[in-house]
Amino acid sequence: MILFAAVAAVLCLFAPGAHCASTTIPWCYHDPSCNDSQWATIVPQYCNGSRQSPINIVSASATANANLTAFTFDGFSSTSAMKSLENTGKTVKVTLNPGVRISGGDLSEAYDTLQIHLHWGNGSSVPGSEHTVDGKRYPMELHIVNSKSSYNRNTTLAVEDSQGLAALGFLIEELKDTTGQPAAWKNLSTLLSNISLAGQSVSLAAGISLDDLLVGVNRSNYYRYLGSLTTPACNEAVVWTVFKDTIKVSKDLINLISSSLHINDSSSPVMVNVFRNIQPAQPVSTQPKDSTSSSTKMGFSLGLMVLGLMLRWI
Repeated sequence: MILFAAVAAVLCLFAPGAHCASTTIPWCYHDPSCNDSQWATIVPQYCNGSRQSPINIVSASATANANLTAFTFDGFSSTSAMKSLENTGKTVKVTLNPGVRISGGDLSEAYDTLQIHLHWGNGSSVPGSEHTVDGKRYPMELHIVNSKSSYNRNTTLAVEDSQGLAALGFLIEELKDTTGQPAAWKNLSTLLSNISLAGQSVSLAAGISLDDLLVGVNRSNYYRYLGSLTTPACNEAVVWTVFKDTIKVSKDLINLISSSLHINDSSSPVMVNVFRNIQPAQPVSTQPKDSTSSSTKMGFSLGLMVLGLMLRWI
């Protein structure tokens, strides 16, 4: 029964249109009886594993991996890729239409992009990203969830594969001295009033692309590690990519996201602090430092040394 509930929970979180049965795992963020301090007990075969996410990324400890090349993002520029916006009771999720995928980046094959969702704290004053970098937690984190294309969007198969899912993590920080920016984030945020209660969703008209949401991020620079889902059933089936550049979002929009959505009906609490705490460290890799840049610096330094020696003899 627990295994069935675990699979059902994964389907509800990742599979667009999946039926969410009443037997799903009774996990939460807000109640000590079911928050992440209890997940290892609720789903011990997964959430108590040895490859859990999120983690604190220590930048100085990341090993160099020349195979971590640039990604190819198919469909990310499409303004009709986003299908619907939903309050799941745990997060706000955008379901994507078929045809969006990622490849490259040392992934074993192409992955279909299924959905995006957010994790946050309590406004701009209480950070709520899941991953931290060198101990710093950011206000929010955007996750883009992808599954191996060979599984044809079947997440039940994907979670049984140690690399069946690929998650892209984008840390979000405050864009100073402005409001309502970026425009794509403002456009989505204005729809939150329509999904204030759990289970509510709205269809998205064409006009916003995934690229619009990722404005300002150099997607060639990132950290990589093997981990898990950050919600029950915590399946250890995820290739994690956490990008070094942050998405900048104005303070008013960060505050709006963390004050607009209820975990159930209108009498239930507002969704805040919807993130899992840091799990034990995993090996992290990243791109090697630019050898060309290093060679140029070395050549410049040698040139200065030669010039100094010549001046001594003049």
